[in-house]
Order: sequence, then structure tokens, then C-alpha cells
Amino acid sequence: MTEQREVVVIGGGQAGLAVGYFLARQDRRFTILEAAGEPAAAWRERWDSLRLFTPVRRNSLPGRAFPGDPDSYPDRDQVVAYLEDYARHFELPVELDSRVVAVRGADGGFEVELADRRYLAAQVVVATGPFQVPFIPPIASALAPEVTQLHSTEYRRPSQLPDGPVVVVGGGNTGYQIAEELVRSREVHLSIGARQAPLPQRILGRDLFDYLERFGLMAKTVDSRLGQRLEDRETLIGSSPRRARKRGIRLRTRVTGAQGNSLGFADGSQQQVSAVIWATGFRLDHSWVQLPVFGADGGVEHRRGVAAIPGLYFLGLPWLHTRGSALLGWVKDDASYIAGRIAEHAATSAPSSPVERRLQREPA
Repeated sequence: MTEQREVVVIGGGQAGLAVGYFLARQDRRFTILEAAGEPAAAWRERWDSLRLFTPVRRNSLPGRAFPGDPDSYPDRDQVVAYLEDYARHFELPVELDSRVVAVRGADGGFEVELADRRYLAAQVVVATGPFQVPFIPPIASALAPEVTQLHSTEYRRPSQLPDGPVVVVGGGNTGYQIAEELVRSREVHLSIGARQAPLPQRILGRDLFDYLERFGLMAKTVDSRLGQRLEDRETLIGSSPRRARKRGIRLRTRVTGAQGNSLGFADGSQQQVSAVIWATGFRLDHSWVQLPVFGADGGVEHRRGVAAIPGLYFLGLPWLHTRGSALLGWVKDDASYIAGRIAEHAATSAPSSPVERRLQREPA
């Protein structure tokens, strides 16, 4: 079965919903394809006690405020509820259980292939975000079967883990937050591969992001000198090695080996473990985008999400344009920009391709 759309958005998370809002305002014929069976799938895969490090006032998508006390910090379930309500309120055409297996060029536009159907579209937005393929280091396979191993996307609560020492591997915000929860009930070691710059959640009674916005730091682009320095660094917000130690977390160096029920660290030390939480992040997977838009390093080549192939866009990636490009409350800026480029492309090219001519003939 083949269907026609002006725009196909791939990914129904915050990025896909944000650009969907703008496309709806343009009266585009579009659809949002979501691989998961439920909305807000990436958020549902986070641990129960997760709280955002950005306050309610900073977490709104375009057109609809995030509900609640503006100075409070939303939890996972509040984010899920907000995204569900957002899609419902604006009647965005989200199609669940719709995993895309390939995007190709076709008839001057694009073919988007799914297992049971395909779309022909004049333009495509890849909005699959940064949380695509959970990464676990290969050394994990050397641990004994009786050692419980979970990626952070599988971890929900302490009761999942057996008694005994736990090593949380990964010194970013996720690793620190999970370690701080677990240390209340067991011995916890936190393995840190690279030191991250810690910043307090609040300064003089005000949220950190008030200062970052005031001094223009959230608007610094990836092309700026500061953006180039920060692009590959994660900033700890509300966590720090000093705070972790005070809470009883034992800080360890980078994990360098595993054998049986023991992990080895860069300083030569060993630790017996009953469980390991791999807070080791994600890898991007755009292998299904079968178009020449990748550089020598395998990364997508784009300019603020606009690929060299006319009509193809990427949205929601870390540092797509600024520090906030992958954050809930800032993705709207890139979404608005890309929606503007979509409108320009439609105005200047229609009906030049077979796909566009077909769309013009079909009733809305």
C-alpha cells in the first residue's frame, strides 16, 4: 500500500511533535511515524524517580504550556502525560507501531518504507532524537551470568537488583542520579570515565537556567568558539563528586575490564559486583536513511538540520544548532526554523516533481 504526503515526520517524540505543531499551522498534509506502540516512548524508558533538571517554566513545546508550578521540576510521568496531551490537544496525526525501515529518493521526493506500507513524500523530517540505540561496552560480555546487568533504559527502581555491591558505570547526569537513588539501600560504586563540569541546580535561590538564558549561553551555536568547546562535553547539573561522596557513593575510575563477578578499573583496582548499571549512553543509528548525507565519520552532514538534499531535514539531535537542540524546552526553536525551510521549499519547488504533482491533484 502506498500513501502520499507533503511531509513525513519520522519520530513521535518531543522533536516530532514540535515540528508537527508548525506543520499543522501551515495546513500541510503530513503524518508523524512513531516506531513504538505508545507515545513518549523514550521517556517511558527512564527510571521511575527521574526528575528533569529544567523547571516547568522551561519545558514547554510550542503553543501549549507545561502544567504545574513554574519553579518545580517535573518527573518522568509528568513529561509523558504532557507529551500525550500535547499530541491529543493539537490532533497531531501520530501513527504508532510504525517503524521506518528505509528512506530513499523517489520521483523528485522521497520514499519512506515501513514493513506493511510505504509513503511517497515531497519532504521528510528525521526526528528520531538522540536516544536511539543503548550502548553497552563489549567488556560486559565477560561478566558471569549471575551478575545482573541493566542499561539505564532498563533500570526502573532499586528492587530490580539483588543484594550486594552495585557498580554504576557512567559519570554523566544519568549515572549520578541512579547512583544517588541506589545508595540509600546498598553499597554503590560510581565509575567515572571523564570528569564533567558540575553546576548547582540553583544559585542564590534561582534556577541555573535563568542565568544561562540571561547571559546568552543557551543561544550559543555549535559554530561558535564556546559551542565547539562544549559540544562533546556533558555538564553535571545538581550533582558533583563531592556531593556523591557525602552520600556514601564510592567513586571509581574508568572500567577497563571484566571477569566473572568482578570489574577492573583504570587505577588497577578490582570490585566484586552483584549488579552493574550501564549508564553509558546511546549511539545514533541512521543506517536506514539510504541517502548520501553522511560524512567521513559517519555523522549526518547538515546545516541547522537542513541536509544537502533538498527537502530532507534532521531534528532533535544534540547540538543540532545550540546546547538546547535536544532538550524538551528548546527543541521548538529548531522545529520552527525547519518548518520555515519546509514552507520555503514547498513554495519554490511545487509542483516540480512527480510526487508534488500527484499531491496537488489529490483532494486533501
